Amino acid sequence: MTLRIGLIGAGGNTKLRHIPGFRAIDGVEITAVCNRSLASSRAVADEYGIAAVEEDWRALIDRDDVDAICIGTWPYTHAEMTIAALGKNKHVLTEARMALDVVEAREMLAAAQASEARAMVVPAPFYLAFEQTLIDLLQDGSFGDLLEVHVNALGGGYNPSAPRSWRQRRDRSGNNIMSMGIFNETVRRYAGHESAVMAYGKVFVAERDDPETADREVVDIPDSLGILAEYENGATGVYHFSNVARRGRGAAFEFYGTRGGFRLENDQAFVSLDGGEFVPLDVAPEKRGGWRVEEEFVEAVRDGSAITHTSFADGVKYMQFTDAVHRSMAEARRVELREV
Repeated sequence: MTLRIGLIGAGGNTKLRHIPGFRAIDGVEITAVCNRSLASSRAVADEYGIAAVEEDWRALIDRDDVDAICIGTWPYTHAEMTIAALGKNKHVLTEARMALDVVEAREMLAAAQASEARAMVVPAPFYLAFEQTLIDLLQDGSFGDLLEVHVNALGGGYNPSAPRSWRQRRDRSGNNIMSMGIFNETVRRYAGHESAVMAYGKVFVAERDDPETADREVVDIPDSLGILAEYENGATGVYHFSNVARRGRGAAFEFYGTRGGFRLENDQAFVSLDGGEFVPLDVAPEKRGGWRVEEEFVEAVRDGSAITHTSFADGVKYMQFTDAVHRSMAEARRVELREV
């Protein structure tokens, strides 16, 4: 039976990943699209040969020729759209970040658990080629007990005249800050869950011109963020995110244990074993992973397969981390994740 998919939001990642990904799978058809405006919906439909266009996302969910929804909108809409779709037993693949906050994320999880449909969050895409090999090395003790995790995401550049984007608005992005959530999701695949965090954030330009209102508007998402984390396994973590660090170190992950460690940087993985130098990681072809989000979603719908990247339960975990970071900044204190 053909799986018929409706698109709500057809931005960059939907066009780059989801549309070609679904089209590459036998028995999958994209039947309808609803973008931010009727004109942009028609443009996407014309470009990709999608038969139907809807002006209202609720009408798209109600369509008889839509079995599953792919949500590519901003975080502030994810919960409402997801819960509505699951309430009609329509399967849901929603773009990350999962929601505005952990309250919404838990409501989405509850809706998924009450529905006959499957639900999945688009995962962090970093270093999937090396993931299984590194997890195997962690589990067989090659790195010993994990002690420290270091994460850097430094980029951008100081530009006080740039307009305010949706990522700088808490009402659109929620408690998500820069790439914090997507990096945390990557880290927890190896290090597990956090037990506590301390965080400090800084906004360097308090107001910016907003392209929607044409007024000066408040920026309430930090331009720089530092986090100290403690993990359930006893390890510690240090995160630094910045969008004002021109030519800064980009996506870099470092993990250090009692016997060795590994680094993920510049699309490469390096390992140090038994105190040796860091060397490139050799990955067996059968263990080499990659982007297969659309395939995993379709397999979950058709076969009932387990969702590994990323389940709603895991999404709630990283939203719990996100909210703990927000509370730590707001209250200037260490926050236990069990508090949120």
